[in-house]
Amino acid sequence: MIFTGKRYLDYSSFIKSTFGERVQKISLDIGFSCPNRDGSKGYGGCTYCNNNTFNPDYCEPTKSIQNQLEEGIQFFSKKYKAQKYLAYFQAYTNTYADFESLKKLYDEALNVEGVIGLVIGTRPDCISNEIIEYLSFLSKKHFISLEFGVESTLNRTLENVNRCHTYEDTKNMYEKCKNKGFHLGAHLIIGLPGESKKELLKHAIEISKLPIDTLKLHHLQIVNNSVMAVQYKKKPEKFKLFSSEGYIDFITEFISFLRPDIIIERFISETPQDLLIAPKWNNLKNFEIVAKIDKKLIEKNTWQGKFYHKH
Repeated sequence: MIFTGKRYLDYSSFIKSTFGERVQKISLDIGFSCPNRDGSKGYGGCTYCNNNTFNPDYCEPTKSIQNQLEEGIQFFSKKYKAQKYLAYFQAYTNTYADFESLKKLYDEALNVEGVIGLVIGTRPDCISNEIIEYLSFLSKKHFISLEFGVESTLNRTLENVNRCHTYEDTKNMYEKCKNKGFHLGAHLIIGLPGESKKELLKHAIEISKLPIDTLKLHHLQIVNNSVMAVQYKKKPEKFKLFSSEGYIDFITEFISFLRPDIIIERFISETPQDLLIAPKWNNLKNFEIVAKIDKKLIEKNTWQGKFYHKH
């Protein structure tokens, strides 16, 4: 068990206990698309999505993997002392290509000096058995983490936001990927349209049944150049966006239903202010929100897994 000094398992404590040193993720953009963008399943992408909200400046798909990683390493080495790096295939669906192309990209990343592993973001309906087996092979020598965008455990919500896959697809893919030697992550958006508080809390119960190691959470944000931005402008009453205080109070309740051995990698994401339409949280930074969550957990005398029941 990792001792974190917090009332939940946090990612930085996990990294420290696993590697014994600072490890920095470097985001990559290799120009992939998604099946709900290119017409194989749908068009327009997920209604909330604008990938520019999380791509740093060095991420340009015209640059090679090696170039992007070396620029990222140069950037972070100025901020921190010697450290190791994880190549983070972040933008869009990073297993959405043929096996040989993906193998080449992953190998190129792992051959860059200082890179000790891969973090690969994808969808539960976009990964082949060949890739699963290759990641299992790589995990014998490297740290490999495969993250799936779950987003919601409700099929009506997934349909509403144009995910073009079901929660059953999600569960089936996790079953296929478990016990393969690599870490499994999940990403969940809190507050998608039409979900009640009871349903939001049930996400914690449902997600705890999956064989995941890590969980990323964030509140719904309306961003420029997304389908949801248009929907929000037309019918803002359809959206129940969290205030910062409301979200902090909710998330401390949410994690009390969460399986206690899940590593919480993130509570919120920070969208650049020029892209963010709503909600505006007075420029509160990630670390400030986390500090408020830590304080609220103590005030409420609750913790991750307090109300968790194994099903």
